Amino acid sequence: MTTTQRATAPDTSGQRLRGESLGRFDSTVMAVAGTAPAYSIAGTTAALIGAVAYAGPAALLYCGIPMLGIAFAFSYLTRVDVNAGASYSWVARALHPALGFIAGWALVVSALIFMVIGSLPAGTATLSLFSASAAANTTDTLIVGAIWFLVMLALVGVGVRITAHAQWIMTGVEVAILLVFGLVALFRSGHVTHFSWHWFSLGAFHGGSGFAAGALVAAFYYWGWDVTCNLSEETKRAWRTTGTSGLVGVLISLGLFELYAVVVNLNLTPGQINDNAANVLSALGDTVWAGTGGKIMVIAVMLSTVATLETTLIQVSRSLFAMGRDNTLPRALGRVHPTRQTPLIALGVVGVISLVLFVLSNKVGSLGTIMSDAFSAIGLQICVYYSLAAIAVIVAYRKVLAKSVGNAVFIGLWPLLGAGFMVWVFFQALPTLDTETKVIGLGALAIGIIPLVWFWRSGSSYYRTERLEVSLDTMRGADEDEHDGILAAATRSGGPDDVLATDL
Repeated sequence: MTTTQRATAPDTSGQRLRGESLGRFDSTVMAVAGTAPAYSIAGTTAALIGAVAYAGPAALLYCGIPMLGIAFAFSYLTRVDVNAGASYSWVARALHPALGFIAGWALVVSALIFMVIGSLPAGTATLSLFSASAAANTTDTLIVGAIWFLVMLALVGVGVRITAHAQWIMTGVEVAILLVFGLVALFRSGHVTHFSWHWFSLGAFHGGSGFAAGALVAAFYYWGWDVTCNLSEETKRAWRTTGTSGLVGVLISLGLFELYAVVVNLNLTPGQINDNAANVLSALGDTVWAGTGGKIMVIAVMLSTVATLETTLIQVSRSLFAMGRDNTLPRALGRVHPTRQTPLIALGVVGVISLVLFVLSNKVGSLGTIMSDAFSAIGLQICVYYSLAAIAVIVAYRKVLAKSVGNAVFIGLWPLLGAGFMVWVFFQALPTLDTETKVIGLGALAIGIIPLVWFWRSGSSYYRTERLEVSLDTMRGADEDEHDGILAAATRSGGPDDVLATDL
């Protein structure tokens, strides 16, 4: 095997994250925390029911299957390019640098929007423990949510190890509560409707547009598991660990989402769902254990919200760090704290922009309006960078797809299904969205053209990145530690300009 290496590597002092900090268990917990099961169910169920009615289980299932294809794509791409930018780097090297920038930018803007709607349930849940009227007030909720956001921003800035340890507790308690209440709600008596296998059928949707609308919301449910890949430069044996952890995270989340899609249909009326749109889990908890159950579910949502704010802050800060390091955004974003080795400048920028968005969102209207528009807008952005990454793995591994059935399925056909599904959802859902959602979703993406053109014309070396190609020799050497080390060095030393695994 051979590698192509540039004679002089760039100076990367101040551009190294803390390596070897996370293990497989840490990474798996991060993947589950990234999808935020309790938060996703609590805050997104009303939007999903509004889009597809009782077909929620079908929407989550038929979105989950292609999502596994995306997870396989991320897994195989991490094996040959360990980079904090993840899809930003992979798409650039496999397809084109401009497309890579768009993939990275889509993640950044979706995460920034999420800072607002991710903090809203934390504000609502906190206030609901003391006053129902305060929890219904948009301004009060935004203020408390902003406070939670600042606390998480500080915690992420301390270091990835402390963040990982906090995730063990928060995500462990969250998942335990969800499992116990979900199973009790599934088998309790007094359901408001009867179980039906039709809920899992494609026939449960009202045509292709209804399915696309449901899938767009469902994509938001799963979003976040790929934080494991953005943490790859800080993970032990990342070329093996991050992909597996992401797949396990998707499977765990799929199981929890399906369980709660069913129990919501069984236990809550449409009126109850609408009245508790900001936190459906609270109403569901009260049906299981009147009074106390709702409070316990509030705690689960708070833990989930805090956990996913952490993982999203990690994801966006690492993406901005990688883009600053490559000078596709200001170089200052690529600097890290000299002792903690966290990208504090990137975190600070995220904090300032998010607080501005908090203020602006207070002018939009009700909590329901803010949440509904943002869910769909983020769904569009997710479709963009997930589909590009899935196409990238097919292009990068094209020389070996026909070498075995496993390669054809897990590197070719399944990611292709995922990419095709995301592209289809994007274009099917677009005509059904209102103007505000399109402005948020597409307008935020369009803003990225400005830095793309500016730094391309400024001569950023990122736009001269060599192609990422995988040969049969690469696949045969995948089990060799020495080979893995060479591949990992391609980005751990400062991005795609150091070591290029182009013809291994």
